[in-house]
Amino acid sequence: MARSVNNGARARARERAAAEKMIRYDKDVETRIATITFDRPDHLNAPTIAARLRYADLLHRASIDDDVKVLVIRGEGEDFGSGADLPEFLEAQNDPDPGHLLSEYRIGPDEVRYPPRGSFRHGANIGAWYGNSAAGCRSLQEFKKISIVEVKGYCYGWHFYQATDADLVISSDDALFGHPSFRYYGWGPRMWTWAQTMGLRKFQEMVFTGRPFTAREMLDCNFLNKVVAREELEDETAKYALACARNRPVDTVFMQKVFFEVMKQQQGEYMGSLLAGMFESIGGHARPDGDELMLAQARESGLSNSVKSNDDQFPPEFRLSKSGRKKKG
Repeated sequence: MARSVNNGARARARERAAAEKMIRYDKDVETRIATITFDRPDHLNAPTIAARLRYADLLHRASIDDDVKVLVIRGEGEDFGSGADLPEFLEAQNDPDPGHLLSEYRIGPDEVRYPPRGSFRHGANIGAWYGNSAAGCRSLQEFKKISIVEVKGYCYGWHFYQATDADLVISSDDALFGHPSFRYYGWGPRMWTWAQTMGLRKFQEMVFTGRPFTAREMLDCNFLNKVVAREELEDETAKYALACARNRPVDTVFMQKVFFEVMKQQQGEYMGSLLAGMFESIGGHARPDGDELMLAQARESGLSNSVKSNDDQFPPEFRLSKSGRKKKG
């Protein structure tokens, strides 16, 4: 037992070390602009559990740091990001060793007994956890500085959460927005806020068709602040960041953020996360009508192949993958 615990602890330590490389943090004390860069381009910048928790911690620290006034969040490579590391998530959920799953909640493998498989709490814990800022999903909602997300390529899933919760979003004209979960599961923790930000009619279209929206469409429904050509994106983001950094004092920014937070809570932002988490927890009980993509079958036949085969059933402009959108028929 002791050897198993020690092996698990070493594995978690390796995951945390890898997370530091996946989520880079820099700050310029002179301009008071900090930058978080998702640096895992070979996995479309998908964060591991450890990387997502590191992201939450970085936001918490930057929110307190008096040397930071503006935070820019961007992705290395061709994409902002395609969402969380789903294979790792599924592995943790199904691993008989509870240590992997408990690491999600910042709990050591030998500290508590996780609710057993088959109980409601076994799955519901994760839906509720995603509504907690410490989990790294809605952390930007509690960030008391100015946040700017720079989007390019894919902006899916968890990365779509960040774009939703940021104060400003600058996008390249080739970006695609959405959540693959609308195709393979049906829920996402930020649904309430997406509906408020995009407008109910457009968001319902995204949910019910599962299709991604282009940058132009997202600008038209007031989700984005600016759309520029890919080669202009970094300069445009830097321009906005510098303007924000040179505007009002940090104390004023803090007051402004509290005002907007009160407004969002009056509109039910956090309640929406709790509701989405509850429905997501019981979503696995949905029964397929025919050949709809279900995660249980996808795990058996291979997640990547299942998602790709499902994507091919849709018209090209409704497909999630950039390569699939280029194919005809």
